[in-house]
Parts: sequence; structure tokens; C-alpha cells
Amino acid sequence: MDFYSKSKFCTIVLVMGCLLVLQSQNLVKNPSFETFLSCPKALGNFDADVIFWSTPTEGSTDYFNACSEAMGTPKNFNGTQPADFGKGYAGLYLYAPDDYREYLQAELSEPLIPGKNYAVSFYVSLAERSDFAIKEFGVLFSSNELSLATKKELSKKMRYEAKENDYQYMEIGYTNFYSDTKDWILVHTQFIAKGTERYLILGNFKTNARTRMFRTKKNAKQGAYYYVDMVSVVLDDPPRETSELVAIADGKETKNIELDKSYIFKDVLFEFDRSSLLEPSKEELQNVYDHLKANAMLHILINGHTDDKGSEDYNQYLSSNRAKTVADYLIRLGLPEQRINWSGHGSTKPIADNSSEKGRQKNRRVEFVITKRL
Repeated sequence: MDFYSKSKFCTIVLVMGCLLVLQSQNLVKNPSFETFLSCPKALGNFDADVIFWSTPTEGSTDYFNACSEAMGTPKNFNGTQPADFGKGYAGLYLYAPDDYREYLQAELSEPLIPGKNYAVSFYVSLAERSDFAIKEFGVLFSSNELSLATKKELSKKMRYEAKENDYQYMEIGYTNFYSDTKDWILVHTQFIAKGTERYLILGNFKTNARTRMFRTKKNAKQGAYYYVDMVSVVLDDPPRETSELVAIADGKETKNIELDKSYIFKDVLFEFDRSSLLEPSKEELQNVYDHLKANAMLHILINGHTDDKGSEDYNQYLSSNRAKTVADYLIRLGLPEQRINWSGHGSTKPIADNSSEKGRQKNRRVEFVITKRL
């Protein structure tokens, strides 16, 4: 290798009342890395070992399976992690010296349908010997398979040098997944397909300087190494209903918020090309915080959105910052980080006509979902 060195999973059965009912087909083939050409015997052999998966760069992603002594589970060179979704999982560096990166790439079983809502999810766990942890996970869909001669970050410039390829990129920023070295943590988001998505790539697409991370150990010199398992892309159309208004003028009215339903913050709006909170936003966020503080079993999912001005990549960046701004404010108020998830969706989910300033302002919004589980 170039770089040195679901315990809550429910088996899906046809039982009435089971909470994990498959409503749509998973378009990721071999989603938990159970099918392989050969039992892994060495580091960096993911590309050759695992069926239906590849690596888009020369970064040496790893494959672990209980069949192997050298690359087994639960114990391996970077720590101990049970394979709760079968016998195998992938391992990769998302942060390392000199911008070294590793990725996972999968061809979907069929192209996505334009205009339809999809859900993408996967489970991650930080390896125990990691010196760092990152706070964002990148998801890239492409129309063609990537194979680039680099071991560094798969940058936007490099991606667009591949001619006749179309992309959809999103970041999922979580406050609880990045530092957990014991459990498998679910990472997920929703998006509207362009219809050009044929391949899925997972990893960190930023340089070290742009990566939001923190040290998990003193005198950290190595990287952030994550195990990944049970990857899913499913049709989720129609998406969950979204309400434009929610009564949260005081703590008593928050009881009207339904669980697992998407709401738009009434006063949490943003100026053009800005991600800083306007003053009226803070009172509304205080009321949401009070509701969550009074109900310790509840969590909040935060989704940022933009209007259609600017490039897709920039709008993705801006919407992520808007969601993060709301998350950070709730944390400053005192909400524990492990009760918050956030992500950005760019301009892919407008709720008003972008041809007018009034409509664009409505689209520069943040939505939230109150739930009992993340």
C-alpha cells in the first residue's frame, strides 16, 4: 500500500410489521462487498478483488473479509471493526499527508431517471488507529467511469478534464459519524437526478487545506481511515412532503411538528450569495432548540438549498454552508453534536420560480426534519 501505516443492522425478512421494507430496488450491485473474485491477501487490492466495484484513481483502497487472515475482520491493520452486513467491507483514506486520497467507484445497475428523487446512503466507521477524523463525506455521480492517473484528491479541475462526462456532486456533513470508532454510522441524503448518473464515487474530493477535520490523537502524523459498508442508491419518489410554514413562535407550538416530515424554517432565509444568518433567524432557531432540549430522544436533520444563480458546484458548496451555519448555531445554543445531521442540495430542489427575486429568495432556504433516529 502506498500510505503507511451495523451492529444495528436488521436482516430484511418478509415479516409483517418489519420496519425495513424495501420500497425500491438498490441500484448498487454488490452493495456490502460480499461477492469477490478472490479472498483478499494484501493491502490495496480492492480494485482486483471485489466484483462490480473499482477505484477511479491510483489510490490503493483496501478490501477486508473474514475469509482472510491477512485482510480479515473484525481485526485488521488499522483496528477492529465487526462486519455486521455480512463478512466484508471496504477501507480507505479520506485524509492523509500530501493530499493522498482513496475512493470507491461503482457502476449502477441502471441509469437514474431525470427529475426523480433518489436517496443515497452508506455506513461508515472511523478506524481506531486514525489520527484524524473528517466532518464531510463527498458523493459524486458521473455519466462515465473514471480512471485517472493520480493518487491525490479527485479535484473538480481533474474531473472536467475527462471529456464528455457529466457530474452531480454533493457533500454530506455529519456531526456524529466522523469520530465514531465503534459503531457503523448511517450517512445519507436525497437528491434529484439529472438522468446522466451511471457511476457512483465515494470519498473526499477536497485538498487537506479545504477539508474540515480534527485531530483524534496528539502528535497526529498519519490520516483519517474509514471503513465503508452497505452502499445504497434507491428511487425515493415522490419525496417526503414539505411544508412551507411551521408554527414555532414559542415552545408550546412546537408540539405541532410531525416526526419525519420536512419543514422549511419560516424566518431562516439568506441574502444572495451569503450563508450568514439574518437576525430574525435566531429567534426561530432558539425555539427549535428549546423543543429539542425538552425532548432528549429527538434528532434534527438539516438540509440547505440555493436559488439557480451560479454554477452547480458553487451552489452545492453554498447550500452546504447554509445547512452548516444552522447546525453550528444549534450547537452553540447547547444541542449535542451527535443529535444533528446536515447536508446541502444546491439548486436541485426549488420550491418557487427562480425567474423573480421573490422566488429566488424562497429557494435560498433551509429545511429540517425532526426524527427519533439518524
